[in-house]
Formats: sequence, structure tokens, C-alpha cells
Amino acid sequence: MVFVQQLINGLALGVVYALVAVGFSLVFGILRLINFSHGAIYSFAAHIALFFVGIHLGAIPAIIAAVIVTGILGVVIDKAALEPLRRKKSPPIAALVTTIGIANIIQHLLVVFFGSHRKPFPDFFNLGLVTVGGIQMSSRQFIMFGVSFVLLMLLLLVVQKTKIGLAMRATSQNTKAASLMGINVNSVITTTFLMSGASAAIAGGMVSGYYQIVYPDMGFIIGLKAFAASILRGIGSLPGALVGGLAVGVIEAFAAYYIGSNFRDSVAFIILIIVLIFRPAGLFGKKEVIKV
Repeated sequence: MVFVQQLINGLALGVVYALVAVGFSLVFGILRLINFSHGAIYSFAAHIALFFVGIHLGAIPAIIAAVIVTGILGVVIDKAALEPLRRKKSPPIAALVTTIGIANIIQHLLVVFFGSHRKPFPDFFNLGLVTVGGIQMSSRQFIMFGVSFVLLMLLLLVVQKTKIGLAMRATSQNTKAASLMGINVNSVITTTFLMSGASAAIAGGMVSGYYQIVYPDMGFIIGLKAFAASILRGIGSLPGALVGGLAVGVIEAFAAYYIGSNFRDSVAFIILIIVLIFRPAGLFGKKEVIKV
């Protein structure tokens, strides 16, 4: 029973990690850039959702509004800070450092406008407990897992079966060739940042409702865990982000139970270090051949 209970806990948490990890994978797949501002965008989304809840918009409309605002933020970040670097053909490290700076700016702006203290988030998703075969599952876990999983499947469907998804995959393979084939690469990148921000917003809203709390640096640890999840199977792969997120969530849940909750945050980083040492391209990733 304990095994099944911890498995359920891990899957509910892991699917959220996967949703955040998808944001890393989307941007990396197109730009070969690790967007370290993604965790701060997640925090921003949670605070925006709290703001809309505070003006009595309701749980679902508040999260939808946060998704829209956060998606726009992702586009603004690219247009204002990253696209100029691409135009000047700046080295990749410049964009990487820029995303770290943006994360710091967002976090400090959240402190200025919302305060540095922890703020309660309404418990909208608590509809009681469900007991199946002696295993207790909260409605929060059902909602978080179900919504996240459905959205991940829809995102995969968009990438694999739509024209914009085809354009994203073509741009990921070869930006110059995609441009020569008539694909508007800048529009593809804009769409990618929009989708990345939206996925972070949905995760931020649901996790805030699950734990009923928000604070400015809440995205730091979950951002790193999501990055570890995206690395686990090979960054840049959306199915890999899903598998990696679920794996990190399940391993963390069992570690918290058997080792102690004080060590749960360390597990993802231990996994990340081990994978990077033995499989730098991820467990199922392929090494890239760079032609000079």
C-alpha cells in the first residue's frame, strides 16, 4: 500500500515537473538555449494567478488569464532581450547569461510588487479524498495529474500534427534550411516562447493551488528540478520531458518517504550529476556531430 501511495504522489508531482520541463525543451529544441529564466516565469505566473484570484475572477479564469499574461511575457523576453542578440550573432553564452539576468530581474520585481513573504493561495482544487483499495488520493492530485497530462498530450499533438509544429521541427533541425523553405523563423521562435510561458503558467497555477502558497523564489528549485527532468532523457525532446518529469517526481516521492523529506530536493540534482557524468546527452539522447 505504501508503495502505491508514494507512486501516486510521485506521478502527481512528476507530471508538473514534466510540464515545466517542456518549456526548457521547447526553447532548447529551437534555439539550443537553456532558458534559465523559466523558473522565474513560473513564479511570475503563480503571482499573476493570485492577483486575478484576489480580484474575485475565480480559479479557472484566473489561471487562464495568468496563462495569457505569462505567454505574452515569454514573447516580450525574447523580443526585447534575446532576438537582438541573435541578430548580432552573439555567442551562445551571451544569451545564457541574459536569461539568468532576466530571472533575477523578474524575481526582484515580484518582491517589489507582491512582497517577499509567503502568501496564501486559495484551496480551490480540494474536493475531498477518494479511497480506492485502501489507497487515499486527494482530489488535488487527480486534478493536477489529469489537467497536466491532458495538456502535455495536446502540446505533443500540436508539435507533431500541425503546420506550426512542422515549422518548429524544421527550424529545430536546420534554421537556415527552414528559412529558405519559406518558414518565418522569428514567428516560430515567438510561438515557442509563447507556448513555453503558457506551460509554466499552468504548472504555476496548479502547484500554487496544490500547496496553497506562493512566494517570489518558488520557481528556483522547481525550475532546476524540471531542468534535471529534461536532461534525464535528453533535452530538446518533448516525450523525453514527460518521461523525465515523471521519473524525477516518483524518485523524489520515494526518497522523501524512505530517506526523509529534508533530502527530497537533493535527489533530482544527484540524478542530474550522475546522468551528466555517464550520459551527457541524456539516457536516450544522441550525440551531436558538429562539422567544422
